[in-house]
Order: sequence, then structure tokens, then C-alpha cells
Amino acid sequence: MKILVLNGPNLSRLGKREPAIYGSETLCEIEERLKKTAAENGVELVCLQSEVEGEMVQMIHRHADFDGLILNAAAYTHTSVALRDAISAVGIEAVEVHISNIYKREEFRHHSYLSAVCVGGIFGLGSRGYDLALEYFLAKKKAE
Repeated sequence: MKILVLNGPNLSRLGKREPAIYGSETLCEIEERLKKTAAENGVELVCLQSEVEGEMVQMIHRHADFDGLILNAAAYTHTSVALRDAISAVGIEAVEVHISNIYKREEFRHHSYLSAVCVGGIFGLGSRGYDLALEYFLAKKKAE
């Protein structure tokens, strides 16, 4: 099993960016934890991050043969038809993750262009949302 973890704009600033909302854990720390869990379960995990929407689309296309996508598109969640179409185009099973609860924030954050093409979403549980998304894919692997 191969899983892509894809993070969008400003998530490279985790640990420094608005810690009251996003916590003090860095993206590197989250990725290392996920990689350890994946390795312990015989899963290949690739972690990527970009500030650029088009690069994120290309990353999804390049990993179209993967079994799953854990996606925190950050602000692109609320604006990107291109990311939505990329997920649909490759047919990858995706779980949408957000560290904060987007439904308790500004009104413009309440709409996700991605949710309709994702198998599920995890919102507002901090960085633990990534672990839960990975657990979903690990459970699928065990069931096969």
C-alpha cells in the first residue's frame, strides 16, 4: 500500500503560525510520526507540501497509482476546483484533513470544494487528524 500525504499553502509554517489555532507541532514532526506508523505497518508513505496550487495538482497526478491520499489543502480547500478535479481525474481515494475546525471559523472557510470527492474528512482534531486518516487506510489494508 502506498499513501500520499499532501499539504498546501502555509502548512510549512506549522509550529510558528498562529499556535493557538494550529498548535506548536511542526509539519516535519507530524510527517515523521506518520512515516514511523506507516513503516511499522508495511506502508509506503510519501509526504509533500507546496504553496502552489498547480504544483499540488501535478503531485496528485504523479501519484495517481497510489492507494490513498491524505490531503490538507489549507486555503485551497475553499477555492480550488483544480484540486477537486485532479482528485476526480485520477480516482484516488482521499481523506480531507484540517487541523482547525473550518466550520467554527470564518464563514468563507465553511465551504470545501474537496469534500464531495473525498471519502471522508477530519476537522478540528489538531494534528491527530492526520493519524486518524492514516488509521483509516491501515484498517482498509488489514481488511483486504
